[in-house]
Amino acid sequence: MVIKADHLPQAGETILGGTFFMNAGGKGANQAVAAARLNGSVIFIAKTGDDIFGRQSIQLFEEEGINTKYIVTDPVNPSGVALITVDRNAENCIVVASGANATLSPQDLNEARDEISKAAIILMQLEIPVETVAWAADVASLNNVKVILNPAPACELPDSLMKNISVITPNETEAEMLSGIKITDPESAISAGKIIKDKGVEIVIITLGAKGALVISDTIIEMIPAPFVKAVDTTAGGDVFNGALAVSLSENMPVIEAVRFACHAAAISVTRLGAQASAPFRNEVELFMKESLNKYY
Repeated sequence: MVIKADHLPQAGETILGGTFFMNAGGKGANQAVAAARLNGSVIFIAKTGDDIFGRQSIQLFEEEGINTKYIVTDPVNPSGVALITVDRNAENCIVVASGANATLSPQDLNEARDEISKAAIILMQLEIPVETVAWAADVASLNNVKVILNPAPACELPDSLMKNISVITPNETEAEMLSGIKITDPESAISAGKIIKDKGVEIVIITLGAKGALVISDTIIEMIPAPFVKAVDTTAGGDVFNGALAVSLSENMPVIEAVRFACHAAAISVTRLGAQASAPFRNEVELFMKESLNKYY
């Protein structure tokens, strides 16, 4: 549930004159829709409440061509809800009531174990319990399945989980929490990325908003610039980036090319209002890349 206002409210402040709209969101859901629109074959594993939001969400996923077989309904807790304020500069602040998301357990994933074991890519976030993320990462690792973890919202992660992560995609704030290093310039971002990589992750991709993304692996330290756009709403920019990255890596794109593709997909999304609604389709991203190739690279 989003209100677009002139500025973000301070404590105790009421702002009049905002514009309200509502659409389906949630990090995992946004990423699933982004991947599906970019021609990914997506199975979404999640938990919703037995309420109108949960039923509407599943209907929307099915309309996007997403396999919803493993979405579990929680008979007690409501579907997760996010309250979002977006200011005139497209910056946002978000408060989440996790609801059913917080009860997605390893037991809920058991039925999907075979699908996890044979997937091209597993993409996860932290709006579900860390123990559930760790369980899925264990299953994936045992079957040599690549795991992308978008560590959002930021929290402490056990080293045992980090060793099972192929690609981790923190933003600046999340990278600071995971590394203990304040990011103030490219050098400090590289230092933070190296510390995170040393925890056992194969590839670290620090997303830096309008600046692009920093890629760090055994053989790569490279900044991939984002194309310049006029941002309207950054709410789902990171989610679209992750969905696009998952699709491109599942197609065996080289990591630099995959990140460039993801940066362009995210750039399109921030020029549009909404979360899932802002995700671009494959032809849009490919056309945008052709148009910007000579200008930015």
